Amino acid sequence: MSAEYATFGLAPAMRAGGVLANGDYQVHRDFVDFIVDGRPLLFQLSDLDAVSPLAADIPPAIFTGHVRSLLLEAEAPLAGGRYVIYGCPECEGLECGAVTAAIEPAGDGTDDVVWRDFAWQTDEHADLELNGYHGIGPFRFRGAEYRAALGRLLADAAEPAARRRVLLIGARVAVLAKLAAALRTIGIGAEIVHDASGVPAEELRTYGAVAFGRAVGETQRTAVRRQFERAGVDIAYVDGLAPIIPLLVAQIEAALDRSPETRRRLTGLVAADGAAGLEVTSTCRVRLTAYRLDRLYRTHTRDVFDDVLGPGRHRIPLDPRATKGESFLVARTTGSVLVAPMAR
Repeated sequence: MSAEYATFGLAPAMRAGGVLANGDYQVHRDFVDFIVDGRPLLFQLSDLDAVSPLAADIPPAIFTGHVRSLLLEAEAPLAGGRYVIYGCPECEGLECGAVTAAIEPAGDGTDDVVWRDFAWQTDEHADLELNGYHGIGPFRFRGAEYRAALGRLLADAAEPAARRRVLLIGARVAVLAKLAAALRTIGIGAEIVHDASGVPAEELRTYGAVAFGRAVGETQRTAVRRQFERAGVDIAYVDGLAPIIPLLVAQIEAALDRSPETRRRLTGLVAADGAAGLEVTSTCRVRLTAYRLDRLYRTHTRDVFDDVLGPGRHRIPLDPRATKGESFLVARTTGSVLVAPMAR
Protein backbone atom coordinates (compact mmCIF):
# COMPACT_ATOMS: atom_id res chain seq x y z
CA MET A 1 0.00 0.00 0.00
CA SER A 2 1.47 3.30 -1.09
CA ALA A 3 -0.39 5.44 1.44
CA GLU A 4 1.83 7.28 3.89
CA TYR A 5 1.15 7.06 7.60
CA ALA A 6 -1.19 9.70 9.02
CA THR A 7 -2.23 10.26 12.60
CA PHE A 8 -5.85 9.58 13.54
CA GLY A 9 -7.91 11.23 16.25
CA LEU A 10 -11.39 12.36 17.14
CA ALA A 11 -12.67 15.64 18.56
CA PRO A 12 -16.04 17.21 19.40
CA ALA A 13 -17.33 19.55 16.71
CA MET A 14 -20.54 21.35 15.89
CA ARG A 15 -22.53 22.56 12.93
CA ALA A 16 -23.86 25.91 14.13
CA GLY A 17 -27.60 26.37 13.85
CA GLY A 18 -29.29 29.69 13.41
CA VAL A 19 -32.10 31.84 12.10
CA LEU A 20 -30.99 33.02 8.67
CA ALA A 21 -31.66 36.40 7.11
CA ASN A 22 -34.32 34.94 4.77
CA GLY A 23 -36.22 33.46 7.72
CA ASP A 24 -35.01 29.87 7.22
CA TYR A 25 -33.76 27.81 10.14
CA GLN A 26 -30.47 25.93 10.22
CA VAL A 27 -30.39 23.01 12.66
CA HIS A 28 -27.71 22.81 15.35
CA ARG A 29 -25.78 19.51 15.30
CA ASP A 30 -23.09 18.31 17.70
CA PHE A 31 -20.89 15.55 16.32
CA VAL A 32 -17.47 13.91 16.56
CA ASP A 33 -15.10 14.93 13.78
CA PHE A 34 -12.15 13.00 12.36
CA ILE A 35 -8.76 14.59 13.08
CA VAL A 36 -6.16 13.60 10.50
CA ASP A 37 -2.59 14.77 11.04
CA GLY A 38 -3.80 17.19 13.70
CA ARG A 39 -6.49 18.95 11.62
CA PRO A 40 -10.19 18.25 11.07
CA LEU A 41 -10.64 16.23 7.89
CA LEU A 42 -13.72 18.37 7.14
CA PHE A 43 -11.43 21.37 6.63
CA GLN A 44 -9.97 19.72 3.52
CA LEU A 45 -13.43 19.82 1.94
CA SER A 46 -13.54 23.61 1.63
CA ASP A 47 -17.15 24.72 1.62
CA LEU A 48 -18.95 21.55 2.66
CA ASP A 49 -21.81 21.91 5.14
CA ALA A 50 -21.89 18.42 6.63
CA VAL A 51 -21.50 16.35 9.79
CA SER A 52 -19.95 12.96 10.47
CA PRO A 53 -22.19 9.95 11.22
CA LEU A 54 -21.02 10.22 14.85
CA ALA A 55 -23.64 12.79 15.88
CA ALA A 56 -24.63 13.40 19.49
CA ASP A 57 -28.37 13.45 18.83
CA ILE A 58 -28.78 10.01 17.24
CA PRO A 59 -29.93 7.02 19.34
CA PRO A 60 -27.09 5.30 21.25
CA ALA A 61 -27.60 2.01 19.42
CA ILE A 62 -27.19 3.71 16.02
CA PHE A 63 -24.18 5.69 17.24
CA THR A 64 -22.54 2.48 18.49
CA GLY A 65 -23.35 0.80 15.17
CA HIS A 66 -21.55 3.57 13.26
CA VAL A 67 -18.49 3.23 15.49
CA ARG A 68 -18.34 -0.56 15.09
CA SER A 69 -18.73 -0.13 11.35
CA LEU A 70 -15.70 2.18 11.23
CA LEU A 71 -13.85 -0.42 13.30
CA LEU A 72 -14.59 -2.88 10.45
CA GLU A 73 -16.61 -5.07 12.80
CA ALA A 74 -19.61 -4.94 10.45
CA GLU A 75 -20.14 -4.98 6.72
CA ALA A 76 -19.73 -1.73 4.81
CA PRO A 77 -23.09 0.04 4.39
CA LEU A 78 -22.39 0.93 0.72
CA ALA A 79 -21.19 -1.02 -2.29
CA GLY A 80 -17.45 -1.34 -2.84
CA GLY A 81 -16.60 -1.35 0.86
CA ARG A 82 -17.57 2.31 1.15
CA TYR A 83 -18.57 4.23 4.27
CA VAL A 84 -20.20 7.61 4.80
CA ILE A 85 -17.63 10.00 6.27
CA TYR A 86 -19.74 13.19 6.16
CA GLY A 87 -23.43 13.59 5.36
CA CYS A 88 -26.23 16.15 5.20
CA PRO A 89 -26.69 17.88 8.59
CA GLU A 90 -30.43 18.31 8.08
CA CYS A 91 -31.59 14.84 7.03
CA GLU A 92 -28.46 12.63 6.68
CA GLY A 93 -29.95 11.06 3.54
CA LEU A 94 -27.59 9.82 0.85
CA GLU A 95 -29.78 11.44 -1.80
CA CYS A 96 -28.71 14.86 -0.48
CA GLY A 97 -25.10 13.87 -1.10
CA ALA A 98 -22.37 12.56 1.17
CA VAL A 99 -18.61 12.23 1.29
CA THR A 100 -17.76 8.54 1.25
CA ALA A 101 -14.53 6.55 1.28
CA ALA A 102 -13.41 2.96 1.04
CA ILE A 103 -12.16 1.74 4.44
CA GLU A 104 -10.19 -1.50 4.61
CA PRO A 105 -7.36 -3.33 6.40
CA ALA A 106 -3.92 -2.55 4.98
CA GLY A 107 -3.62 -6.23 4.01
CA ASP A 108 0.15 -6.47 4.43
CA GLY A 109 0.36 -8.38 7.68
CA THR A 110 -0.09 -5.31 9.90
CA ASP A 111 -3.25 -4.24 11.73
CA ASP A 112 -3.23 -0.85 9.98
CA VAL A 113 -6.37 0.64 8.45
CA VAL A 114 -6.53 2.58 5.16
CA TRP A 115 -9.06 5.23 4.07
CA ARG A 116 -8.94 5.77 0.30
CA ASP A 117 -10.90 6.83 -2.78
CA PHE A 118 -12.81 9.71 -1.23
CA ALA A 119 -15.79 10.77 -3.34
CA TRP A 120 -19.02 12.77 -3.39
CA GLN A 121 -21.84 10.25 -3.61
CA THR A 122 -25.61 10.63 -4.14
CA ASP A 123 -26.69 7.02 -4.74
CA GLU A 124 -25.50 3.50 -4.03
CA HIS A 125 -22.49 3.66 -6.37
CA ALA A 126 -19.65 6.22 -6.39
CA ASP A 127 -18.23 7.56 -9.65
CA LEU A 128 -14.58 8.15 -8.71
CA GLU A 129 -13.67 9.56 -12.11
CA LEU A 130 -16.43 12.18 -12.07
CA ASN A 131 -16.91 12.87 -8.34
CA GLY A 132 -13.71 11.71 -6.66
CA TYR A 133 -11.78 13.93 -4.24
CA HIS A 134 -8.47 13.28 -5.99
CA GLY A 135 -6.43 15.49 -3.66
CA ILE A 136 -7.49 13.79 -0.43
CA GLY A 137 -5.89 10.59 0.84
CA PRO A 138 -5.23 7.78 0.83
CA PHE A 139 -4.54 7.77 4.57
CA ARG A 140 -2.93 4.87 6.38
CA PHE A 141 -3.60 4.80 10.13
CA ARG A 142 -1.72 2.72 12.66
CA GLY A 143 -4.14 0.08 13.88
CA ALA A 144 -3.58 0.57 17.60
CA GLU A 145 -4.05 4.34 17.41
CA TYR A 146 -7.11 4.03 15.17
CA ARG A 147 -8.88 1.43 17.30
CA ALA A 148 -8.03 3.15 20.58
CA ALA A 149 -9.61 6.43 19.44
CA LEU A 150 -12.81 4.77 18.23
CA GLY A 151 -12.86 2.43 21.21
CA ARG A 152 -13.01 5.40 23.58
CA LEU A 153 -16.24 6.45 21.88
CA LEU A 154 -17.76 3.09 22.75
CA ALA A 155 -16.65 3.50 26.36
CA ASP A 156 -18.17 7.00 26.47
CA ALA A 157 -21.41 6.04 24.71
CA ALA A 158 -23.29 5.85 28.00
CA GLU A 159 -22.21 9.34 29.06
CA PRO A 160 -24.69 12.23 28.83
CA ALA A 161 -24.80 14.08 25.51
CA ALA A 162 -23.32 17.53 25.05
CA ARG A 163 -25.05 20.25 27.08
CA ARG A 164 -27.27 21.89 24.48
CA ARG A 165 -29.61 23.65 26.89
CA VAL A 166 -29.61 27.39 27.53
CA LEU A 167 -30.99 29.34 30.47
CA LEU A 168 -32.59 32.64 29.44
CA ILE A 169 -32.82 35.48 31.98
CA GLY A 170 -34.30 38.87 31.18
CA ALA A 171 -37.10 41.37 31.71
CA ARG A 172 -38.80 41.19 28.30
CA VAL A 173 -40.81 37.99 28.49
CA ALA A 174 -42.12 38.28 24.92
CA VAL A 175 -38.58 38.48 23.52
CA LEU A 176 -37.43 35.57 25.69
CA ALA A 177 -40.38 33.45 24.56
CA LYS A 178 -39.57 34.09 20.88
CA LEU A 179 -35.89 33.37 21.52
CA ALA A 180 -36.68 30.11 23.32
CA ALA A 181 -38.95 29.02 20.46
CA ALA A 182 -36.26 29.80 17.87
CA LEU A 183 -33.62 27.88 19.83
CA ARG A 184 -35.86 24.85 20.23
CA THR A 185 -36.62 24.90 16.52
CA ILE A 186 -32.92 24.48 15.70
CA GLY A 187 -32.39 21.77 18.31
CA ILE A 188 -31.25 23.69 21.40
CA GLY A 189 -33.26 23.40 24.61
CA ALA A 190 -34.11 26.68 26.32
CA GLU A 191 -35.79 27.61 29.60
CA ILE A 192 -36.81 31.03 30.92
CA VAL A 193 -36.33 32.03 34.56
CA HIS A 194 -36.18 35.30 36.50
CA ASP A 195 -33.06 34.11 38.34
CA ALA A 196 -31.30 30.83 39.10
CA SER A 197 -31.65 30.86 42.88
CA GLY A 198 -34.28 28.13 43.02
CA VAL A 199 -32.79 25.85 40.38
CA PRO A 200 -31.24 22.63 41.81
CA ALA A 201 -27.52 22.13 41.22
CA GLU A 202 -28.09 18.91 39.24
CA GLU A 203 -30.31 20.82 36.82
CA LEU A 204 -27.80 23.67 36.49
CA ARG A 205 -25.25 21.12 35.34
CA THR A 206 -27.40 20.35 32.28
CA TYR A 207 -26.95 23.84 30.81
CA GLY A 208 -24.23 24.92 28.40
CA ALA A 209 -24.89 28.66 28.48
CA VAL A 210 -26.76 31.44 30.24
CA ALA A 211 -28.06 34.39 28.23
CA PHE A 212 -28.79 37.72 29.95
CA GLY A 213 -31.09 40.36 28.53
CA ARG A 214 -29.89 43.96 28.41
CA ALA A 215 -32.16 44.94 31.32
CA VAL A 216 -30.59 42.45 33.75
CA GLY A 217 -28.50 44.36 36.29
CA GLU A 218 -25.01 43.50 37.43
CA THR A 219 -26.19 42.42 40.89
CA GLN A 220 -28.49 39.80 39.39
CA ARG A 221 -25.82 38.66 36.92
CA THR A 222 -23.32 38.19 39.74
CA ALA A 223 -25.82 36.17 41.76
CA VAL A 224 -26.45 33.85 38.81
CA ARG A 225 -22.72 33.35 38.22
CA ARG A 226 -22.21 32.47 41.90
CA GLN A 227 -25.04 29.96 41.72
CA PHE A 228 -23.35 28.15 38.82
CA GLU A 229 -19.95 28.35 40.53
CA ARG A 230 -21.39 26.68 43.63
CA ALA A 231 -22.79 23.94 41.40
CA GLY A 232 -19.32 23.44 39.90
CA VAL A 233 -20.45 24.24 36.35
CA ASP A 234 -18.12 25.63 33.71
CA ILE A 235 -20.63 27.58 31.65
CA ALA A 236 -20.64 30.24 28.94
CA TYR A 237 -22.31 33.59 29.64
CA VAL A 238 -23.95 35.63 26.90
CA ASP A 239 -24.74 39.33 27.24
CA GLY A 240 -27.56 39.94 24.78
CA LEU A 241 -26.62 42.75 22.40
CA ALA A 242 -30.13 43.70 21.25
CA PRO A 243 -33.69 42.28 21.18
CA ILE A 244 -33.14 40.80 17.70
CA ILE A 245 -33.89 37.06 17.68
CA PRO A 246 -31.48 35.92 14.90
CA LEU A 247 -28.70 37.99 16.49
CA LEU A 248 -29.30 36.47 19.94
CA VAL A 249 -29.41 32.96 18.47
CA ALA A 250 -26.06 33.61 16.78
CA GLN A 251 -24.57 34.87 20.07
CA ILE A 252 -25.71 31.72 21.86
CA GLU A 253 -24.36 29.46 19.10
CA ALA A 254 -20.99 31.21 19.34
CA ALA A 255 -20.97 30.70 23.11
CA LEU A 256 -21.78 26.99 22.80
CA ASP A 257 -18.72 26.46 20.60
CA ARG A 258 -16.06 25.48 23.15
CA SER A 259 -13.64 24.00 20.62
CA PRO A 260 -10.06 25.31 20.43
CA GLU A 261 -9.42 27.99 17.81
CA THR A 262 -7.14 25.67 15.83
CA ARG A 263 -10.21 23.55 15.03
CA ARG A 264 -12.43 26.41 13.90
CA ARG A 265 -12.68 27.87 10.44
CA LEU A 266 -13.62 31.35 11.62
CA THR A 267 -11.53 32.68 14.50
CA GLY A 268 -11.89 36.46 14.42
CA LEU A 269 -14.46 39.16 13.66
CA VAL A 270 -14.29 42.90 14.24
CA ALA A 271 -16.67 45.50 12.85
CA ALA A 272 -15.47 49.10 12.75
CA ASP A 273 -15.01 52.07 10.43
CA GLY A 274 -17.44 50.75 7.86
CA ALA A 275 -15.68 47.42 7.38
CA ALA A 276 -15.54 43.90 8.75
CA GLY A 277 -12.25 42.30 9.73
CA LEU A 278 -12.26 38.50 9.43
CA GLU A 279 -9.74 35.82 10.31
CA VAL A 280 -10.17 32.47 8.54
CA THR A 281 -8.11 29.30 9.13
CA SER A 282 -9.08 27.32 6.02
CA THR A 283 -10.75 27.98 2.69
CA CYS A 284 -14.50 28.30 3.19
CA ARG A 285 -17.60 30.25 2.27
CA VAL A 286 -18.31 33.16 4.62
CA ARG A 287 -21.64 34.95 4.93
CA LEU A 288 -21.98 38.31 6.66
CA THR A 289 -25.35 39.60 7.83
CA ALA A 290 -25.93 43.07 9.28
CA TYR A 291 -28.67 43.77 11.81
CA ARG A 292 -29.58 47.24 12.99
CA LEU A 293 -32.16 48.99 15.13
CA ASP A 294 -33.58 52.28 13.94
CA ARG A 295 -34.78 55.12 16.19
CA LEU A 296 -38.14 53.40 16.63
CA TYR A 297 -36.40 50.12 17.61
CA ARG A 298 -37.47 48.41 14.41
CA THR A 299 -35.12 45.69 13.14
CA HIS A 300 -33.50 45.90 9.71
CA THR A 301 -31.62 42.93 8.24
CA ARG A 302 -29.32 42.77 5.24
CA ASP A 303 -26.92 40.19 3.83
CA VAL A 304 -23.77 42.21 3.10
CA PHE A 305 -21.28 39.55 1.94
CA ASP A 306 -21.35 35.96 0.71
CA ASP A 307 -18.23 34.49 -0.90
CA VAL A 308 -15.40 31.99 -0.51
CA LEU A 309 -12.35 33.25 1.39
CA GLY A 310 -8.91 31.68 1.73
CA PRO A 311 -6.93 31.32 4.96
CA GLY A 312 -5.73 34.55 6.54
CA ARG A 313 -7.06 37.98 7.45
CA HIS A 314 -9.56 39.80 5.28
CA ARG A 315 -11.08 43.28 5.29
CA ILE A 316 -14.59 43.48 3.84
CA PRO A 317 -16.03 46.98 3.12
CA LEU A 318 -19.66 47.30 4.23
CA ASP A 319 -22.56 49.29 2.82
CA PRO A 320 -22.98 52.30 5.18
CA ARG A 321 -26.77 52.03 4.90
CA ALA A 322 -26.69 48.54 6.40
CA THR A 323 -24.63 49.53 9.44
CA LYS A 324 -25.79 53.01 10.43
CA GLY A 325 -27.02 53.64 13.96
CA GLU A 326 -27.01 50.77 16.44
CA SER A 327 -25.92 47.83 14.31
CA PHE A 328 -24.37 44.40 14.63
CA LEU A 329 -22.63 41.92 12.35
CA VAL A 330 -22.95 38.13 12.23
CA ALA A 331 -20.31 36.10 10.38
CA ARG A 332 -21.20 32.51 9.57
CA THR A 333 -19.29 29.67 7.94
CA THR A 334 -19.42 25.89 8.13
CA GLY A 335 -19.43 25.03 11.82
CA SER A 336 -18.61 28.53 13.06
CA VAL A 337 -20.51 31.70 13.85
CA LEU A 338 -19.23 34.97 15.36
CA VAL A 339 -20.99 38.19 16.36
CA ALA A 340 -19.64 41.73 16.77
CA PRO A 341 -21.25 45.13 17.41
CA MET A 342 -20.37 47.84 14.91
CA ALA A 343 -17.89 50.13 16.66
CA ARG A 344 -18.13 53.86 16.02
